[in-house]
Amino acid sequence: MDHPEKHSTTPRVLPEALALVSDALGRLRYGAIQLTVHDGKVMQIDVTERKRLTD
Repeated sequence: MDHPEKHSTTPRVLPEALALVSDALGRLRYGAIQLTVHDGKVMQIDVTERKRLTD
């Protein structure tokens, strides 16, 4: 059963998570950003960067 009040991110964590994702997006040219969520809170942000090599 879904309980919306238990699935919201606390106001203190959300701005920090958004700032980190925004920063990663600004630096990332090729790659992926993965968020790990536990009990409705962003617990971890993983950034995987790909480097394109040319001849």
